[in-house]
Amino acid sequence: MRGTAVSLRDLTKRYGTAKAVDQMSLDIPAGSFTALLGPSGCVKSTTLSMIAGLIIPNGGDICFDETSVLNTAAESRSAALVFQKPLLFPHLDVARNVGFGLRMMRHKRREIRHIVDDMLERVHLKDLATHRVGQLSGGQAQRVALARALVLQPRLLLLDEPFSQLDPDLRAEMRSLVRELHNETKVTTIFVTHDQAEAVEIADCIALMLDGRVAGYGSPESFYTDPQSLAAARFFGVLNEIAGTVLDNVFTDGSRVLRLPTNLGNGRAVTVVRPESLTLGNTTGHQMMRATVVTSRFAGTHRAIQVALDTGELLTVHNPIETKVAPGDAVAVSLLTQHCTVLPTDPA
Repeated sequence: MRGTAVSLRDLTKRYGTAKAVDQMSLDIPAGSFTALLGPSGCVKSTTLSMIAGLIIPNGGDICFDETSVLNTAAESRSAALVFQKPLLFPHLDVARNVGFGLRMMRHKRREIRHIVDDMLERVHLKDLATHRVGQLSGGQAQRVALARALVLQPRLLLLDEPFSQLDPDLRAEMRSLVRELHNETKVTTIFVTHDQAEAVEIADCIALMLDGRVAGYGSPESFYTDPQSLAAARFFGVLNEIAGTVLDNVFTDGSRVLRLPTNLGNGRAVTVVRPESLTLGNTTGHQMMRATVVTSRFAGTHRAIQVALDTGELLTVHNPIETKVAPGDAVAVSLLTQHCTVLPTDPA
């Protein structure tokens, strides 16, 4: 077992009477690449800054390797933070920017040169070692900031939306680089992003943050296949919701056609299923619902077909491009039970 690198225990942060972080608890495995994901304003960066020691919480605890760091100064936490902007020293060249922290730690000049050369090689900037940072592109400058953090061999690497100001191609390049460096260094990394696709691509684990709390935690795949709440399911993009009730561990929709096993208690519930998990036609081994085609449109890799169930609910089905249907067609919609997740209805 690799253990836990960071534990947040009932972490709370208030600004005046407003509670920003609301008794948040989270365990981050050692050596993992964890994304703090959520919409703007959900205090992802505030949480990261509390881990780094730049913001003091009003309650709860932050532990590194099961030891509280609340009374440990930021510079003593061995947590390197990379911001949205590189924040490089304009009067220093690339190599001296990267080696700045090592000089502050009184490393020998020859050792610094060796470490910096090795890191510049890793981030593909060795040919630019003597360039002033004002000559660099945005992606190059962010690589310098990343190298400057990693040469210190921190216990934690904290990345606060470091690619948000780069164009899409550079963002993709930086994601690949960061993932490559993580595979090499195995440093525990916490990455803040509001981009769901970015989190899925780069992270081992995702902590979904909504309203100052962790609304779900797990592998990227689990948020698609087994969401922990309706809010988490909705955040991860286009999906279908079928309202119904649970009685004696069975979910049924309004027409009592759809019947799904569940461990939820009796009461109102919602079944969620992704469009790619539905097919048109009566397929053996699948549950079947009757519907009418509302729209059918080409969507690049598939055809997006909207249908209305007999209950009046609208579903989206992603079928192969060659599927031929037209508005008004009567169709059967098939789904596999294992592709459905039954969730309690969120409070209004």
